Amino acid sequence: MDNKTNINWYPGHMAKTKRQLKEIGNLIDIVYEVIDSRMPLSSRVEEMDDIIKDKPRIIISTKYDLCDKKYTDKILDLYRKDSVVIPIDLLDGKIDKIIEETNKLMVKVNQKRIEKGLEPRKARVMVIGIPNVGKSSLINRLCNKKVVGVGNKPGVTKSLNWIRINQDIELLDSPGILWPKFVDQERAKVLAAFMSIKEEILNREMICGFIIDEMFKLYPEKLEERYGITKDMDIVEIYDVIGKRRGCLVKGGEIDYDRVVDIIIRDFNNNSFGNITFDRLGEGND
Repeated sequence: MDNKTNINWYPGHMAKTKRQLKEIGNLIDIVYEVIDSRMPLSSRVEEMDDIIKDKPRIIISTKYDLCDKKYTDKILDLYRKDSVVIPIDLLDGKIDKIIEETNKLMVKVNQKRIEKGLEPRKARVMVIGIPNVGKSSLINRLCNKKVVGVGNKPGVTKSLNWIRINQDIELLDSPGILWPKFVDQERAKVLAAFMSIKEEILNREMICGFIIDEMFKLYPEKLEERYGITKDMDIVEIYDVIGKRRGCLVKGGEIDYDRVVDIIIRDFNNNSFGNITFDRLGEGND
């Protein structure tokens, strides 16, 4: 399937956020880098090290209950060589581990402050991630109440906000960050498929085609089980089969292809295919 349309989305607030995060770096003790377990490679922020410098980091892999752990765990194990990594289910997963690891790291931070003749202080934690990876849901869980808006779309958080978690930890919530140009368009399509790029700027047919292509490559049995389609069908045949199954018909019995596209994208983002991970380590998607 031909998916050549280039994807780029970099609104002004992202550029502003990146500048601000660099400017206030000295105020920050620890960084929570939030990634999506279904795309643990694609969902990492580019130039992250340039933003956070040498700050200690906890990688929080959200939506762990929705991923294919066989492949996600391989990638998370790679990250564990340099960082604390905590997979979490944002709905009912335990967040005690995050607080525990933050307190451990802060002991070391305060030891350095004391050595410099400075007073110990509560942890100042910066939360960074791309749009729609669950930063706001994570913060609400940590606070045990709704303190920031949540939405299944990018761009809900627009500015930097300090939020007190408890007497020992303050969080700096930041808007989702992308980068000015997607050199790797395959990565951009993964982000688009999982709605980390604003839907209004996307070619929905292209994203739908990408989802079908990747699902046939990685999980063909899931497509056959849900829609009754196989990889030897062309795109028109695929849409016809799904359209008839779901009753996407207009006058005269013709298939409403726009509705079929909407169904596929909605099913994908509503986790109707079960646990999936679109990123792989090494060659051959191994």
